[in-house]
Amino acid sequence: MNQEELKSYLPNFTDPKLLQEILDKGQILHLPPGKILMEPGQFIKMVPIVLEGSIKILRMDEEGKELFLYYLDAGETCALSLTCCSASKPSEIKAIVEEETTLIGIPVSVHEQWTEQYRQWKDFVSNTYQSRFQEMLVALDAVAFKRMDERLMRYIVTKMKQHKANELHTTHQEIANELGTSREVISRLLKQLEKKKWIELGRNVIYIRDDFEELINK
Repeated sequence: MNQEELKSYLPNFTDPKLLQEILDKGQILHLPPGKILMEPGQFIKMVPIVLEGSIKILRMDEEGKELFLYYLDAGETCALSLTCCSASKPSEIKAIVEEETTLIGIPVSVHEQWTEQYRQWKDFVSNTYQSRFQEMLVALDAVAFKRMDERLMRYIVTKMKQHKANELHTTHQEIANELGTSREVISRLLKQLEKKKWIELGRNVIYIRDDFEELINK
């Protein structure tokens, strides 16, 4: 990969010195769906920047229950990873590859150096913190203030946009895990949506109407 190719993935980086450093010191990884990139308790050895694909970030409690926080899409990195590596603390999140993903891993040892040396890297880190903080607030508000049926419908919309498709290939248990509830609750709520003819349930797949987002906003 050369600088022009890297810029096509990361258009906010235009400093040729920084781009060359990323190429020289970064490690390009190609990851399959389902690959666990990080688990709680592990020490972070690199700052992952997604070039293509997406990574799902989850929070886990002491009993192993998962709560979906946000996705990392192309051109993005994980604010929680940045926080942990800067403080030399183990990870507090679980990161799972959602779809086939290409990322470039930046060694933790150069992250702080680049923050001092390159304005564009400093801005990238700052913008990451800001955008992820807003997403964390949305996730917190959903848990604290929204009913489970509202959270489920928003979850479906998020998945549709993430995969750019009206078919979600997942199980009721997987949805329950990400929303922090039981499979029975999710199955009941999905059947209610199916009765409204907003979705159609298949075996490990959910078919969603094109106007689903419009319907839930009425």
